[in-house]
Amino acid sequence: MATCQVCDKKTGFGRNIRHQHSGRWERKAPRTNRKFKANIQRKTFIIGGVPIRLKICTRCIRTTTKDRV
Repeated sequence: MATCQVCDKKTGFGRNIRHQHSGRWERKAPRTNRKFKANIQRKTFIIGGVPIRLKICTRCIRTTTKDRV
């Protein structure tokens, strides 16, 4: 399971609901389990003059590269 090394974001779990388009609703719509995987990228950051390679999610990449005024 891929994990962000900055914010510790992991794979989340949920359900898919298949909506039936024909027939009567005599029973509930079938549900299946699914995964929401974090968008993890490998990125090299230079911290203190030393290049460090991190597995980081795209949300953290956006936050770290944002220009602070």
